[in-house]
Formats: sequence, structure tokens, C-alpha cells
Amino acid sequence: MAKNVLGEDIVSCSRDPMTGFYRDGTCRTGPGDHGLHCVCAEVSAEFLEFSRARGNDLSTPRPEFAFPGLKPGDRWCLCVLRWKEAFEAGVAPKVHLEATHISTLEFVDLADLEAHRVS
Repeated sequence: MAKNVLGEDIVSCSRDPMTGFYRDGTCRTGPGDHGLHCVCAEVSAEFLEFSRARGNDLSTPRPEFAFPGLKPGDRWCLCVLRWKEAFEAGVAPKVHLEATHISTLEFVDLADLEAHRVS
């Protein structure tokens, strides 16, 4: 079983919309996941605009990829470096620590994640 940033078994991030590199609802990662989709974030309008401005439009539905488009409040497995970039820009979305993969800690400090924890 994959572990989260707290060292416990990882829990589901979202099944509606269905997220994760493996589209199984969890932010686990593995071979082929070059973007490291391991941060379970609750996206905000501010973050979605930030991501769109950086060339990754997460709001527009893409039916050809079975992607419904995200709206504020949705949970989604974000690429760890996108979350870190948003953090450094002051627009990081909230994080569900129990659903965030432990490999995130290779790039982001736990204290920074905890400061953005969903309460």
C-alpha cells in the first residue's frame, strides 16, 4: 500500500472527478508518471487561473481525455512541481495530507504542506 506524507496508508483524493495518474482516485505515483501527480489539492479559483497562465488549463473540459474540467473546491492530484511553483508564488491550493503521496516530501517541506492543510 502506498504511504502518504504522514507515513500512513494513503487514502482516496477524489472519485468525482476521478483523479490520479492511474485514474483510480488516489495520488499514488509510479513508472511513467513523469509529472509526479502526487499532491491531493483542493483547487481554488486563484490557483486555477495561475495554472492556466502557466499553460496548464485545468478548468476547460477535455472530453477526448475524459477530463471534466475543474471548478473551485474540486480535489485533484496535482503535479508536485506545479504545487511548489504555486506555493512560491503565494497561490498554493489547500492540501489533503492523508491523500498526498509521501514522494511529495522529496520536493516540498512537510511544514509548508501543513501550513496549507485542509482543516
